[in-house]
Amino acid sequence: MVAGWFAGDGADFRLLGTRCAACASVFFPREDHHCRNPDCAGGALVQVPLSRRGRIWSFTDSRYRPPSPYVTDPELSWEPCAFIAVELEAERMVVLGQAAPGITVADLAVGLEVEVVPGVLHEDAETTWTTWHWRPTGAMG
Repeated sequence: MVAGWFAGDGADFRLLGTRCAACASVFFPREDHHCRNPDCAGGALVQVPLSRRGRIWSFTDSRYRPPSPYVTDPELSWEPCAFIAVELEAERMVVLGQAAPGITVADLAVGLEVEVVPGVLHEDAETTWTTWHWRPTGAMG
């Protein structure tokens, strides 16, 4: 888990971003040092939960074993997965992420509503590394 990128579980699971107090720009991943908006002189940055839902802006399937920071065991077989670019409802910003397990590109379409859900990046006997996934809600836009 990357500290400060998400919080909660189940229905309370949310990605966390930051909002500039001066210009109201929202950032993900979070920004802790300065406003990234080039037209803003800067202001205090406040942590904010991001929208749980958005619509697919684009998607693709990944047919290769991903590089770091993704952790995959070279001794185990690797399954292709779908990656989704989602435009969040309120923030009108695009956030990338992996589709929930079992979701393939055949299940996706541009404009389909998805929601963020907790996921597992990797686990071993001592640790489970968590991440976020996108899961279709079934609603088309």
